[in-house]
Amino acid sequence: MICLFLHQIQVYKKGVSMDTKFSVALHILTMISESRETLSSQNLATSVGTNSSYIRKVITLLKNAGLIISHQGKSGYQLGKTPKKMSLLEIYYATQEVKRISLFQMHQNANQECSVGQNIQEAVSPIFAIAEAQLEKALRHQTLDDVINNLYKTANQVRN
Repeated sequence: MICLFLHQIQVYKKGVSMDTKFSVALHILTMISESRETLSSQNLATSVGTNSSYIRKVITLLKNAGLIISHQGKSGYQLGKTPKKMSLLEIYYATQEVKRISLFQMHQNANQECSVGQNIQEAVSPIFAIAEAQLEKALRHQTLDDVINNLYKTANQVRN
């Protein structure tokens, strides 16, 4: 039983984290949608607070998914579809380069002589699957338009 408790403490300290491409993509797409100016990768990088090469990597993922269209020269970027038709799930899939959400990775070298180690994977896998399915459902029903609306609500609350 102690081996399970110690593992829980380690997982709690580390937490579950995603890389930042998804949130950066939401930032980029929102800026492209709402800006009246032509935006370069440097403009976007300044707003995001990162370097322009990282922005270009994320933009490439979004372009490959048809979420952004870029034009030669200085005409910048435009959205590949309206914000109302762009689900957060498709943005997530584009930035993570996956076809399904996989938040949790199971450790593979559990001690098979420990009763917990023998059974932990089968015990938690269904729980992980439910959590991932719920996140997928939530992202499927939210759009870039929802992010933009939340942005304006937040900005108005800060001003008041």
